[in-house]
Amino acid sequence: MDAFIHFLPPRIFPSSRAEPDTYTTPYQAAIARLRAFKPPPAPLWDRLHLSRRAAVLLLLFADRRGDLRVVITMRAASLRSFSGHAALPGGKADTVEETPFQIARREAWEEIGLPMDDAKLPSSFRIEYLCDLPMNLARTELIVRPCVAFLHANEPPIPTGSTQSPSTKTATVEESMIPRLDAKEVAAVFSAPFHNFLKATDEEPHEEVRRRPVPPGKWYEGNWLQFNGQPWRAHYFYVPVNDQRVMKPHRQLSAAEEEVADELSEKDRYQVWGMTARILVDAARIAYGEVPEFEHNSHFGDEGLIEDAEKEGRLGPKKKTSEAPRV
Repeated sequence: MDAFIHFLPPRIFPSSRAEPDTYTTPYQAAIARLRAFKPPPAPLWDRLHLSRRAAVLLLLFADRRGDLRVVITMRAASLRSFSGHAALPGGKADTVEETPFQIARREAWEEIGLPMDDAKLPSSFRIEYLCDLPMNLARTELIVRPCVAFLHANEPPIPTGSTQSPSTKTATVEESMIPRLDAKEVAAVFSAPFHNFLKATDEEPHEEVRRRPVPPGKWYEGNWLQFNGQPWRAHYFYVPVNDQRVMKPHRQLSAAEEEVADELSEKDRYQVWGMTARILVDAARIAYGEVPEFEHNSHFGDEGLIEDAEKEGRLGPKKKTSEAPRV
């Protein structure tokens, strides 16, 4: 089967819209907050020219202990912009009729083989669309709508604090995730601890989940920039990848792609920064209802910047390029 697959994260939280406090684990409460989140109205999206519309997929899953992780890609060397940089699966709209979530799912299918239709997933899996986040402004002046989704599966996690040991017969998500990567766009796929995007240092994972020590190096650094005349906090995260299965394309690679692959294989941490990092911080703030340990913009997204760009007439039809659109 042509599929992304096979994940084995848990599917145990109820589908009702109960208050987060009624859930028994932090990850259930986080999913409930995201499910209940309603972004402010964005009539601007409907006014945007097709060439300005883009969306990314923030796909969450739970590990064996019930901690949320998020799927992240590394851009291929063949891309003209941001090659070798971390990104969320996503890209530009094909038609004005596509919703942001449809855009994000289609791009995730093209880039990492995640089926657009849940019916094409194994029967024990399904993807729940949780919410859209406020829009972001890419440096290329694409308007990017982040879409958050959760991957359900049948195996329940072991609650935090439990003395129960994980089953040796059940593979972890990292062990069982087998994406079909488009090597022209994606150099690698990995995952990151979602809650850690609120922290200034590495959170120590459960012993049952991590088999190797956290590699040396910092988790976070940041600085303030001026973006279109407004203060914009830039976040730089360094995600440990020495204890997970990093998926890479299987086909023969070009010399440039081989160089990127070799560089990635030598690293114990992958850098996540720019708009991708900002989106992850915003999503984690909403999910956990916590304030980050580091300085950050108080608002979510870049909708003020986007409104200014529209007033200045900068959001008209975008010049076409030969490169497949990514954000």
